[in-house]
Amino acid sequence: MTQDGQFSAEATPFAAAERVSATLGSLTDALFDARASRHPAAVLTQLRTAAHPAAEALFQLPLAPNGPVHTAVGRLGTVVTAGTARPGSGAALAPLAIGGLLARYGATGPVRGAAGGSPEALTAGHFDLPVTGEPADPKLRPAFAAPLAALAAGQQTRQPVELPTGAGAEVRLVVPPGFHALTAPGGPPGVSARTVSAGFVDGIPAGLGIAPATGAAAAELTAHLAETAEELFSGTAPADRREFALIAAALADVVTASGAVYAGVAAVQVDGRAADATLVVSLARHPLPITGLATELATVRRHAEVWTVLLPAGPAAVLVEGRSVPVPGPLAADGVRRWAVTSVVEAFVPLPDGASVLCVQLTTAQPQDWELYTDVFAELLKSVQFGWDGVPAAPAAPLPNISPPAATVLLVPVAEPTPAAPPLPAAPPTAPPAAEDEATELPVHLRGTPVRVPPADFNPFAPVADPTPAQPILIPEDTPAAPATLKGTPVMVPPPDFDPFGILGTPAAAPATDTPAEAPEPLKGTPVTVPPPDFDPFGILGTPAAAPVTAPPAAAPQPVAAADPFGTVTAAERAADPFGTTVPGPQSVPPPPTAPPSVPAPERDPFG
Repeated sequence: MTQDGQFSAEATPFAAAERVSATLGSLTDALFDARASRHPAAVLTQLRTAAHPAAEALFQLPLAPNGPVHTAVGRLGTVVTAGTARPGSGAALAPLAIGGLLARYGATGPVRGAAGGSPEALTAGHFDLPVTGEPADPKLRPAFAAPLAALAAGQQTRQPVELPTGAGAEVRLVVPPGFHALTAPGGPPGVSARTVSAGFVDGIPAGLGIAPATGAAAAELTAHLAETAEELFSGTAPADRREFALIAAALADVVTASGAVYAGVAAVQVDGRAADATLVVSLARHPLPITGLATELATVRRHAEVWTVLLPAGPAAVLVEGRSVPVPGPLAADGVRRWAVTSVVEAFVPLPDGASVLCVQLTTAQPQDWELYTDVFAELLKSVQFGWDGVPAAPAAPLPNISPPAATVLLVPVAEPTPAAPPLPAAPPTAPPAAEDEATELPVHLRGTPVRVPPADFNPFAPVADPTPAQPILIPEDTPAAPATLKGTPVMVPPPDFDPFGILGTPAAAPATDTPAEAPEPLKGTPVTVPPPDFDPFGILGTPAAAPVTAPPAAAPQPVAAADPFGTVTAAERAADPFGTTVPGPQSVPPPPTAPPSVPAPERDPFG
């Protein structure tokens, strides 16, 4: 794993949330100029959790299993919640939110960074977003500030709040005032309970193939982004508020897909100058313990400084590094793409379920305000509290069952083989659902890594036929049984009454019939014919006078003569002579003898 790939999805499960953080840094650098409305920096630190009388009571309450993702609490800040059992439905909100904002602000007029494009068809790609950060020069890495180092001191930790079975793991933390959220308070569709409107809300109609929960979430996001734009650009023209709200709406689906439950920006004044920051809170799956996680971060992020600290919620790994973030040309005031160097502090806090990690990251492009923001970040981490139902999560996401139906699939750890679960029914590809169904995780018995278990009679030492390139090797029970190919040399076993020496006589061969019969399988080896008992190979007993033999009619079938291994027949009668004794001769010859012939007076000496 190299430094160059540290921000890729293959290198870390937190890469998507880090892209959101880098993208928000680009927006603050490009859009937060003199037109932005700013609060005094004191709003970030004037409220402390320990000084608020209702803060401890707030965190002693059970966590809401289906409540809002974040909500503002007076004299405390914004309480952000996230849960592993509330993944949402994944429905897209950006097109609906953009349509609602255009109905609110007007559909006419260009949008900054998307000149020439139709406002109704805006996407994040029109603004060259999202962007990915890159490691900055090690000399630009910020210091591990004193508020962060103080977290390494020993302190008492809180026990997770007990939740009902099936609620998974929940996390709650407090974001101080001064940050403006770009995510809806209720989160994406399916995460929290909402009041579903029966009519038009901010230009988003009910029905028309849109699920009620999706329409309600889009209407909530539309109203929230318009309110945020009013706060950030209250002293400017409506076109500036319209521009910011549309860009934020185009990023809505990117933020949701990253696992972020809260994404916000801060625009404050420090000693009369502008100071901006971004904050992203997300959940990701990462089963390593805190020591392994810190070691992995230190190995991958060689230009970063990684410490292990102890929070009231438990141990955590805190990372500090410098990051270069591109500012797209379409968003820049001069239209030229440039790079901005940001200081980043990122905390990774494992949840009690053993497989989820809370990731909180804060960035700023003003290094002179690093002490201010690290102090805010440390207080935010102290407010983290967990809730848990006591059921450990699976260490890895379940894999799809791609094996044939006949295979036996088990999930480790196992005690004995169990049948594979039936496949989940596929949703209709075209018809929209009548209502939004919340996505749920697979049951506990289906979580884990699929393991193939061979049958009880499986022989691991049995020979396996070599597969062809198109037929991969399959383990037992993957395919139906098929007859195996025999190997070796076929051997013909003679019948019990077989006489290999022919001493008992050989019955005359029956004439061949015209009845068609199945052709016998060809035998392997060299054919050998055994002569009859009365065969005289030397002809010393005499040979009867040759009688002229006329050729039989062509239509009359002739019995096939027995093979003559000693050359007493010609090549016309026998197609092949295994001993090579056949010599050319007349085409008509007498049939081979079947009885001892009489010997006439010799006419010549056969031996010369």
